[in-house]
Amino acid sequence: MQLGSAPLLERHRIFHSRNVDEAGAYLGRKAFKLEIKPGLARELDTRINGVYLPGMWFGYFEYGAAVATRAVARDDYWVQFPIRGQMEVATSASSLICDTGRAAVLSPTRTDFYVVRSSSRCGRLCLSVTKACLLAQLAVLLGEQPTAPLDFAPTIDLGTGYGRSLARYVLMAVADLEHTGSVLWSPATMATFEQFIMTALLLSHPHSYSDALRRLEKPLAPRDVKRAVEYIEAHLDEAISVADLVRVTGVAGRTLFMHFQTFKGVSPMRYLRNARLRKVRQVLGRAGPEANVTEVAMSLGFTHMGRFSVAYRMHFGESPSQTLKSRKQAHQLASKPNHRSR
Repeated sequence: MQLGSAPLLERHRIFHSRNVDEAGAYLGRKAFKLEIKPGLARELDTRINGVYLPGMWFGYFEYGAAVATRAVARDDYWVQFPIRGQMEVATSASSLICDTGRAAVLSPTRTDFYVVRSSSRCGRLCLSVTKACLLAQLAVLLGEQPTAPLDFAPTIDLGTGYGRSLARYVLMAVADLEHTGSVLWSPATMATFEQFIMTALLLSHPHSYSDALRRLEKPLAPRDVKRAVEYIEAHLDEAISVADLVRVTGVAGRTLFMHFQTFKGVSPMRYLRNARLRKVRQVLGRAGPEANVTEVAMSLGFTHMGRFSVAYRMHFGESPSQTLKSRKQAHQLASKPNHRSR
């Protein structure tokens, strides 16, 4: 991921300082210890930008100078995507180098914690997921409460497979936030983002429960898929989570994902997105002359109009504005006196 030299998410600035003591004090309040060589202090330019979601922090770090940050008693999970430069993630037992093609996954299960050493001008995107939220999502997928620590493999290849999809999704979210601002992220949008990140990590990235998730082969009856579909269709204007679908169907989340794919050809979350697209089309097809595409789309959880329009066109072969225009033309024709007299 090479995105140039400008800091990301500057519209969502949390902290900016060139002062070592100020930066150290701020990071100290977040359970990190800043370490920098005295001769590099004048190069320090700390920028921390980001947004807080219900169970996740999503943001950007840049220090200007080469620094190290040592985690102190943290209990959240971190995914760090270098977009420029390199970083080293080290514990007392291991060390790994991450760059634009390789992300780090940091689990709070080690007693020695970790140190992140950033090269000069290194910039990185970070996802911090609370331990409580991630373990709750794991319980949803397992169908039972986990009893042992959740420990992830330490790296993700960003060039292939789910790693590339994850990186692309994160960058799309960055573009969305930089274009619209988090004020336009509805509860449904925030829930969808969190669900995608947590589910992708738990179903695609190796961890201490991967084998247990793969063993879930319980057949899912079509009536249970039907229950999930009925729930989705009845709550399209609300934030829907995997936990909601598990509660409705009564099956483990991993089983739900596998067999939803079998019976519907898509994941539950993709079905939800497609159902919302169909609902938008339905509303536009019945809309009055004062209807507005943006208002209809946003009422159903779509906040990035560019991506919504692309998805709509791919799904239906026409733009949402064309759908609305056809409806308005039909309404105008029906309102003409000579048309009503026929």
